[in-house]
Amino acid sequence: MKREQQKADTTARSEASIDLYWLPLGAGGHSVRLNGRVFEAVASRIERRPACDLYHSALEVRVAEGRFVIEQTPASANAAEHGAVAEGAVGASWARRFRVFRYEVRRWRDGVIPDVTEAIESPRRLSEDSARARRLLELVPQVPTPVWGRDELRAGEMWNSNSIISWLVASSGLDAESIRPPTGGRAPGWNAGLVVARRAPR
Repeated sequence: MKREQQKADTTARSEASIDLYWLPLGAGGHSVRLNGRVFEAVASRIERRPACDLYHSALEVRVAEGRFVIEQTPASANAAEHGAVAEGAVGASWARRFRVFRYEVRRWRDGVIPDVTEAIESPRRLSEDSARARRLLELVPQVPTPVWGRDELRAGEMWNSNSIISWLVASSGLDAESIRPPTGGRAPGWNAGLVVARRAPR
């Protein structure tokens, strides 16, 4: 009986994984990419450093029950079909009444990551522990959803898609502090998620 349980535990571990994807900001969308470059050009000049490539992050989590994509995207008309479990405002809280100024957080079973073929140095395997994978999936509906592009939580930088991913990784017990974007790149908002995750009681 003990041997059978050990075999079952080994199978469960092999079926579980948490993978991180780094996508160039605006992959597949020229206007977003251009705006990102302008933003980084201004930010790098103010901070007196070389300009970097900007990245947006997403997760793919596998457990015995299936595969899930976790990502922040613009709010969609068919949010339920995309596994949306939370949403927030973009730019200003008053704008939330209009869908175009809302974002959604997806926990999308059998979902897809748009433009995943453009991902850089990805996927990065973060864990193959089934308990951590399940914990991360459970946390998605609980992720903070302050106004996108603002620092409402006083974390030191704006809240965005990278903040959500880093908050989930850190809150699930993984070492998010050591994760870095691809060589020569930057992930604005990543540190905000870590700061907010540290505030939560363990």
